[in-house]
Amino acid sequence: MGTDTREKYAAYVCTSFTAGLEPIVVDHADGTAVYDEDGRAYLDLFSGIAVVNAGHGHPRVREAVKAQVDRLIHAQSYTYYVKPVADLAEQLAAVAPGRLTKSFFGNTGAEGIETAMRMAKAYTGRHEFIALERSFHGRSVATLSLTGNMARKTRGGPYLPGIAFAPAPYAYRSRFGSDPEEVAQRSADALEDVIRFHTSGDVAAFIVEPVMGEGGIIVPPLSYLQRVKTILDRYDILLIADEVQSGFGRTGTLFAIEHSGVEPDILVAAKGIADGFPLSATIARPEVADALRPGEHLSTFGGNPVVCAAALANLEVMRDDDLPGRAACLGSAALLALRQGSAALPHVGEVRGLGLMIGVELVERRDTKEPAARLAQAVRAALRARGLLVGVGGPDANVLRIQPPLVIDEQQLLEAVATIVEVLRADG
Repeated sequence: MGTDTREKYAAYVCTSFTAGLEPIVVDHADGTAVYDEDGRAYLDLFSGIAVVNAGHGHPRVREAVKAQVDRLIHAQSYTYYVKPVADLAEQLAAVAPGRLTKSFFGNTGAEGIETAMRMAKAYTGRHEFIALERSFHGRSVATLSLTGNMARKTRGGPYLPGIAFAPAPYAYRSRFGSDPEEVAQRSADALEDVIRFHTSGDVAAFIVEPVMGEGGIIVPPLSYLQRVKTILDRYDILLIADEVQSGFGRTGTLFAIEHSGVEPDILVAAKGIADGFPLSATIARPEVADALRPGEHLSTFGGNPVVCAAALANLEVMRDDDLPGRAACLGSAALLALRQGSAALPHVGEVRGLGLMIGVELVERRDTKEPAARLAQAVRAALRARGLLVGVGGPDANVLRIQPPLVIDEQQLLEAVATIVEVLRADG
């Protein structure tokens, strides 16, 4: 079964930009499981790239969507007043860090990041941006311009001018040594050098993923963002937190930046915000959000009432079932088991993560740290054959990405980790 669907993909669906689809025709999904057309179940340890944080088809989200579909499917949310939009914005204001109380709703993470760029320019009157090496912020021209990854930008240039890049606080592969705190301090200090020597002094904002997803699940030391915020305040530069992947409970707090205690000026959420429905929220301080003038921005489908209803239900599940707390607890257990199980394996360079956002970096040899991209794909395929779905990322495509739904059972997760270690031992 599934041959017909694969043939239609080959004939009619543009997939040339992928390295190849997983050989699974997905029929349905529920909770942590994805089922193919033959009825085989796979444990989803990737969540559609950190999207279904509350699990596939959570009953409360489905009920909210069905009720909203029967009432109203579409009304342009920036032409008319729409209740689910107002309710969601109010709820986001209650849970977002600090003074972030006004939201603009779009459809994708890239749209949310572009909105943040527009807000930052409008508020500051400046036009340059600084991002991190190894970062990823989307696939539009503007967001690829902010992305510090040549593999994602190949054949798409030229990109927007006025963007500079600072070193990522990535202790495993840092030019500043391997001590995390020293790397954090020197990477932050390097940001000030970038401001002074790589820009014209017209910087509107610095954008950062509090945990870098596509970059290979890089977790900066908490002191990094704290030091960065001090530097940014000195130059009156806004801080944009890209929480497209790290938000909505994934790292053990609702938003990953909460771990550092730093308050951003703008925060962008997407992916896990509506448990599978397309939505982004750019949440800003009121004075920043209100800097946009009539005609400067809009989204036809942004703030769709059905999608906002899904997001409201998703937020309730996050709160009532304490999914961020589950992610923190389960993530700690999974990290410990992965580190202990792979400690003697020569092709495991580093296991790192925060909450249920975990990366296993594979290398050809530990002493050279040469990325092992082929091994990563082989391990991914072997895990799929064992009924486990994981992702692969990083600029060198050598990092296994483990980002399951936050509703995963602890025994289920630890058994999956044991299988991952077993496959790593066999393939490595």
